Amino acid sequence: MIQNNAFTLEVDADGIGLVTLDMPGRAMNVLNPVLLEPFARLVDQLETDTTLKGLVLTSAKPTFVVGADIDQLAQIRTAEEAFALCEDLKRLLRRMETCGKPVVAALNGTALGGGLELALACHARIALSDPKLKLGLPEVKLGLLPGGGGTQRVLRLVGIQKAMDLITQGKELGAQKALEMGLVTALAATRDDLLAQARAWCRANPKPAQPWDTKGFRIPGGDSKSPAVVQVLAIAPSMANAKAHGNHPALTHIMSCLFEGGLLDFDAGCQIESRYFAACVVSQTSRNLIGTLWHQLNAIKKGQSRPVGQPESTVKKVGILGAGMMGAGIAYVSAKAGIEVVLLDTTLEQADKGKAYSQGLLDKAIARGKSTPDQRDALLARIQPTTRYEDLAGCDLVIEAVFEDRGIKARCTEQAEAVIPATAVYASNTSTLPITGLAEASVRPDQFIGLHFFSPVDKMPLVEIIVGAKTSDATLARGFDYVRQIGKTPIVVNDRRGFYTSRVFATYIMEGMAMLGEGVHPRSIEVAGLKAGMPMPPLALQDEVSLSLSLHIAEQTRKDLEEEGRTAPVHPAHAVLVNVGATHGRVGKKAGQGFYDYSGKDKRLWPELTTLYPPHADQPDQVELVDRLLYAQANEAARCFEEGVVRSVADANIGSIFGWGFAPHQGGALQFINAVGPARFVERARQLAQRYGSRFEPAACVVKMADEGCLFEGAA
Repeated sequence: MIQNNAFTLEVDADGIGLVTLDMPGRAMNVLNPVLLEPFARLVDQLETDTTLKGLVLTSAKPTFVVGADIDQLAQIRTAEEAFALCEDLKRLLRRMETCGKPVVAALNGTALGGGLELALACHARIALSDPKLKLGLPEVKLGLLPGGGGTQRVLRLVGIQKAMDLITQGKELGAQKALEMGLVTALAATRDDLLAQARAWCRANPKPAQPWDTKGFRIPGGDSKSPAVVQVLAIAPSMANAKAHGNHPALTHIMSCLFEGGLLDFDAGCQIESRYFAACVVSQTSRNLIGTLWHQLNAIKKGQSRPVGQPESTVKKVGILGAGMMGAGIAYVSAKAGIEVVLLDTTLEQADKGKAYSQGLLDKAIARGKSTPDQRDALLARIQPTTRYEDLAGCDLVIEAVFEDRGIKARCTEQAEAVIPATAVYASNTSTLPITGLAEASVRPDQFIGLHFFSPVDKMPLVEIIVGAKTSDATLARGFDYVRQIGKTPIVVNDRRGFYTSRVFATYIMEGMAMLGEGVHPRSIEVAGLKAGMPMPPLALQDEVSLSLSLHIAEQTRKDLEEEGRTAPVHPAHAVLVNVGATHGRVGKKAGQGFYDYSGKDKRLWPELTTLYPPHADQPDQVELVDRLLYAQANEAARCFEEGVVRSVADANIGSIFGWGFAPHQGGALQFINAVGPARFVERARQLAQRYGSRFEPAACVVKMADEGCLFEGAA
């Protein structure tokens, strides 16, 4: 047996070498010099050693290879470096697949990105039939494209249309689906069977060649000149742009790789791919996405915001007060994580309805083949609907998810604390009411915390953890552990009105309404929201939130500030909100009418909007509107950072993307300022302030950064 720091090699009596990848100090194997340098020597041996008849590649870890080393890619500063890195990997894989000896990938676990590209360069791929195993090329999610020949091998295995669908969407396939598509050669039931099949394939195919290296090879479904493919290629760019609005250059580069590769031989197509890969790596979009959705997200997942020195905890039983949409969603994600749930409401009918929400989700999952009746029944058995506070006895955690009313919330706190254990944590799922004030109803405010979920809970990945004035580190740690236990991403913020996400999110929809009040055409406002990279335009999003809720929050804020002897600042959008929401009674999507009229799944802008707010003849250009929507959010995020509301740059950026969908290609609200450059941001913000009001005056911390020539720490 030959052993090094990256893998072991065992050669059997037939001369078939079993290569078991097992990189030290890592939970998963990645493609970097630690693996690739000894692997290059292995390919040398395969080419020259006549006793070595073939190779089987597998992994000692639960996964195969999960991709390239993103940390290594983040260090690249020039297109030349990126191109060279790409070409070096391709040459190595090309030598392996053209050496005339069989190489089989025995996929014992997930293979993504460069890991799948390594497998695609093998002559056969046999995958373990395991529901956890995923195969895919998800590079587009980080603003990249496959750089190890992935675009060229996939299009030659499955055709241009399927390749485009797979790579532009970054889809991850199960083993069975990959087999049906043609990316996998065969499936195996056990690891022993996997290795046996792989060795048998090597013995049965002593002199293999890849399909694209075989005379007369044709791309499945036709090359880029065939009529059927021409039709696909004619509409694909416009379809991609309809969703991405030009904000994701990797999409265009992927389509170019496939189109041009479909006209060229394999090696020329690979070189084209390297050039487009280099363009992606040095793009600001990729830097934004890697900096935030890789480095900063991983820092959060590793517990960057969790108090040091606190023991790890697990919730076994959670009580949820309120079985409405939020409470029902929290019940579902908790039960899905194996936690016993007590779902309490004022009537058993309401509590049962909350449980039925979980059944509806599970029935849909069964219909899609993603769950089974037994799994559904087991999950539902963990949810106990009730009207009795006594049933909360034994809960480690109680989450209140009732209406945004201090009086109602206080009564819930008092009744729950009368029966729950002295050690239990009490959390409020509030989006705007300060936690410190709500904790005044508690007899143990040090164990009181905010857990702000987002709707729909089963889909939204974020939970905003709010620390009150008296919340202890032990309570924060337990809240943090629960959020991770249910598979969500936690950010930690300090207690202020609106916290972080609600406060900054409001600036987006408020700016859209302010534009309407100024005489900007509503359609232009909505287009600007999408062009900015937001998932929904501002007026449509306000309908989703509901105008009635926004009016309630505004009124509650006014009363609270008056009690504190302060006056609420007046935003120009408020008059529009009152006019449409109150005067005209158009309270949002649930009522079928808001800024839009709703009929079933169809919606259209309310025609009377242009009567209420006649559009000016001289409409601002889209750049101006996009800037207003992005600068309003980024500037408020900077103020939150400055005031200590948000505790870290990572929490601010991840919270903005996962919480309300701040343009992901910008890498988050604070990364947007970094990418623009603080000096340029300050200059542009001051221009907007002169035209539209003091809300655009740049945050003091950004002005200071502009003067000192520095950036928000921890961002790309």
